[in-house]
Amino acid sequence: MGNGNETIFRNRFSTDEIYERVVVEADEEMNRSMPELFFSALAGGFAISITFLLYVSGTHAADGAAILGAILYPLGFIYIIIGNYQLYTENTLPPVALVLERIASLPAMLRMYGIVLWGNLAGGTIGALVLAHGGVFDAATTQTAIEIATSGVETNWWPLFFKAMFAGLIVAGVVWMDFSVSNAMARVTLIYMAFLAIPVGGLFHIVVASTEVMFLVFLGEIGLWVGAVQFALPVLLGNTLGGILLVTIVNYFQTSDKVHGFEGQLPLKEWVLTVNTGSIEADALLAELERRIDH
Repeated sequence: MGNGNETIFRNRFSTDEIYERVVVEADEEMNRSMPELFFSALAGGFAISITFLLYVSGTHAADGAAILGAILYPLGFIYIIIGNYQLYTENTLPPVALVLERIASLPAMLRMYGIVLWGNLAGGTIGALVLAHGGVFDAATTQTAIEIATSGVETNWWPLFFKAMFAGLIVAGVVWMDFSVSNAMARVTLIYMAFLAIPVGGLFHIVVASTEVMFLVFLGEIGLWVGAVQFALPVLLGNTLGGILLVTIVNYFQTSDKVHGFEGQLPLKEWVLTVNTGSIEADALLAELERRIDH
């Protein structure tokens, strides 16, 4: 019976095998240089303006009906994830596994978060400036863009937070499932369907939200402080909580004990207080994980 089940599911990764891929990828990301992380995040943030551009254009073309805009919304995220650009809530989630394993320190993870978030926000700001003053939208489409962005700013703080939390859960789920597929078409379908849920569900993603805020700021519709505190902040907190707490940590604890615990774990003081990305090489980490998992 055991051999039969193994044959039936031979093309399906186990939870431990997915976790193995997450940890190795996270180790590589954590050890990238600060300029590499920043400029990859900058490109990712600018690419998010594609999502805003297409969502607005599609909604305007459909006379205000959001369905066409929603259909086009995921394309910017496909561009980013398939292109392996850094995106807060996406490439920043796997390093949580390294911290839980005490291979990397908490400050090192927070530093990576800060670099990626800063790069994303800078890229989104550039995109918002181009959309606001580059003549990309005509007057009527600009008005549609203002209405879409303003609707988020006018949403109350706690609904924004919980909507963003669900969006963070979706994104983190994409990260986990993305490591379980190797076919390019399957990856595109997965990313598309998952990110389609954000506009359809009326949810919010921090990089899109910050791009919308800066678009309104550049047009003089709102002040930066109002947009940051009333809109971007609850979305940021919700995305982070939904992604890290509800998915990444839960997925960590559903894996078996044999993939946890490594030689060279950081002492508690270093784990909490120092910026340390660990001393275990990615190849050695992969070899150790493969040794532990029964393929």
